[in-house]
Amino acid sequence: MSSAVQRLVIVGAGGHGRETLDVVEAINAAGAGPRYEVLGFFANEADDELLARRGATRLGGSHELLALLLDPAHADVRYHLGIGSSATRSRIDADLDDAGVADRAETLVHPRATTGSDLRLGPGVFLAVGAVVTTNVDLGRHTHLNVNAVVSHDCVIGDHVTLSPGVLVNGNVTIGESAFLGSGAVVLPGRSIGAQTKIAAGAVVSTSVPAGVTAIGVPARW
Repeated sequence: MSSAVQRLVIVGAGGHGRETLDVVEAINAAGAGPRYEVLGFFANEADDELLARRGATRLGGSHELLALLLDPAHADVRYHLGIGSSATRSRIDADLDDAGVADRAETLVHPRATTGSDLRLGPGVFLAVGAVVTTNVDLGRHTHLNVNAVVSHDCVIGDHVTLSPGVLVNGNVTIGESAFLGSGAVVLPGRSIGAQTKIAAGAVVSTSVPAGVTAIGVPARW
């Protein structure tokens, strides 16, 4: 096998996991970064027919994932958490950290995502097609920007955050770990969103939102 080929497994085989495979295939097709060999998916449950239609298979569940990553014969294999739930990504990340393999998380950036300068992308970050990150931005580990999500300048986005399709985060925003922003949500400049908070689809965050709440509406209320 060529040293330029990186073996990879995708954790999670639902819709987001299969979209992750799209991103990997787009990276391979572009030829601008590492070339990935996807060994398969790890998930406790999966639609095997949908995976087969993608030419992929489920290799097992959480126990099998850990066994593979701890096997010296697979010491070069990296993983990506292709799971839409912030809370689930956080839990799995903690389990893999306890097992000493969390440093093998792979960051995936679609070739048609747009990235600016002075970015700090944590391990396991996911940028889907059309995602935009401008300048002087921190994205925490396993944070996901879905299709056409935008993070503008000088933002600090915590670990395990999910930005759903079409989210717009303006400049100088801080978002706490495991927050979830629904499709089309807008965060105005300089606001903050607390950890584990959920922002409903289409909501407009015009004032800072505390941790652990669900905010809905225009302007967002909780």
